[in-house]
Amino acid sequence: MSIQSETNIIATGTNQMSVAVRQTLKQKLAALVPAWDGRVLDVPAQGEVLTGPCAVVAFAEEVPKSAWAGYRRIIKISPYVRPDDGGAERLEMWSAELVKGLHQVRLEDEEGAAFTCIYFGSSDCDRVDAESGMMTRSLRFGVYVPESTEESVSVDTQDSWMAALQDWTKAELGSDWAVHGDIWPGGYETQSVLWRLTGYNSAAAGTSALEIRKQWTGHVVASNAGVIRHTVTRLVEQLAVQTRIAMANTDDTRYLTVDEVSADLQADAYLNGQIRLTLQQRIRRPGTDVPLIREIHHSKGIE
Repeated sequence: MSIQSETNIIATGTNQMSVAVRQTLKQKLAALVPAWDGRVLDVPAQGEVLTGPCAVVAFAEEVPKSAWAGYRRIIKISPYVRPDDGGAERLEMWSAELVKGLHQVRLEDEEGAAFTCIYFGSSDCDRVDAESGMMTRSLRFGVYVPESTEESVSVDTQDSWMAALQDWTKAELGSDWAVHGDIWPGGYETQSVLWRLTGYNSAAAGTSALEIRKQWTGHVVASNAGVIRHTVTRLVEQLAVQTRIAMANTDDTRYLTVDEVSADLQADAYLNGQIRLTLQQRIRRPGTDVPLIREIHHSKGIE
């Protein structure tokens, strides 16, 4: 396959994804602000004049794909209001409703593909549209769309540490929570935990052992901020109390030791993760094969 053909396939897939995201966003925005009466529009054509209270959705720049969050696209949502219908006060109220209804919220399109919106702030000051005479402001969001691949859907992993951490989390939170490893999968569930390996180091522990340390980032997402806060706190407390995580082994059971764990409750759940965890394990240093000495030759010197 040529580079041009591959590029065209990627572009087609991205365009289809953008259409699905746009349609889902419009439906969500119309539900968040009933005063718009469903008037959630694309960027108007040149010379077209907006009428009545409404919102305009504009797709801005694409951002390089995140290794774990998926494809990223910047969008701008601009509510419009007449000055005599509440003006700045109504604009402020609608903006607050949009941020509350979209920031770190999981949305799902008609085919079941999930994506997340993250609020980046207002991109400019309030202004009056010259053609319509309405007041407006632009709210900037990032849209993150995980890839729907077989690798991302599967929770199985070859990393025994990751498997142990996932099993521990499932046992701690129960069947109401989905637990993922490495990347957000397409169609991820509302109540989910993602663990990512973010660091690795080893050090000698004497002459015959190595101490391995791995750093992990934990993401906890849910539909309710209180549930997120409670779950993050619960995981951190239990990791601090139990201090050991069992690893499945055919011969015997080995354990990972919790070296350090902390949480930032203000961190972005989907993108940055709230939990920082360091696990460690001491393993025997592999021996070096040395050939056996079969004969010894000795000479007293030159005669």
